[in-house]
Amino acid sequence: MCFHSKQSQTAQALEHRFKAKVADGISIEPTIYNGFSFPKTPIITTQQPDKIILSSWGLMPSWAKDTSFRKNTLNARVETLQEKPSFKNYTQNRCLIIADGFFEWKWLDAKGLKKEKYFIELPEQQSFAFAGIWSHWLDQSTGEIQHTYAMLTMQANALMSEIHNTKKRMPIIVSPSAEQQWLARGELYIANDLLQAHLV
Repeated sequence: MCFHSKQSQTAQALEHRFKAKVADGISIEPTIYNGFSFPKTPIITTQQPDKIILSSWGLMPSWAKDTSFRKNTLNARVETLQEKPSFKNYTQNRCLIIADGFFEWKWLDAKGLKKEKYFIELPEQQSFAFAGIWSHWLDQSTGEIQHTYAMLTMQANALMSEIHNTKKRMPIIVSPSAEQQWLARGELYIANDLLQAHLV
């Protein structure tokens, strides 16, 4: 699974990399994100493929009663998207979740009392996009519409199986050449075999 990511590029650099404009009125700063704080992070959606917007990590389905639900939907298993009530209505709401790395911990004992922290990135520290799905959720208590998303995960490859050695999952990174195809609801082509890891 993936709950901690990093985005270290400027807004201008992201605009150049993703051929999209940062939406008016938002600020993008280099940041390390902890999913369990439900941060607003930069994404690009099917709805606005030429805009970089901020969206809250943790997908809220329309029927969720309050924001406490999002702790369950930071990640979404790609194998079961069509089956899970939280996700099945949003499989065509695709997004690119902008980052340049993520963190994972390797367990060194059976209970996870001792761990090693790794930072995982693409070669040359280049920006990339996780595959995600998004939703709009109406907060009935305030009338506010919130933009939210979940990060898609898959079975870990050989590298990540060594690091994420408990559940053996990993986030899906979209191949740069296929990002627009993913947003256009085409096939998902991944770049996970290019990942490299550093002990931190």
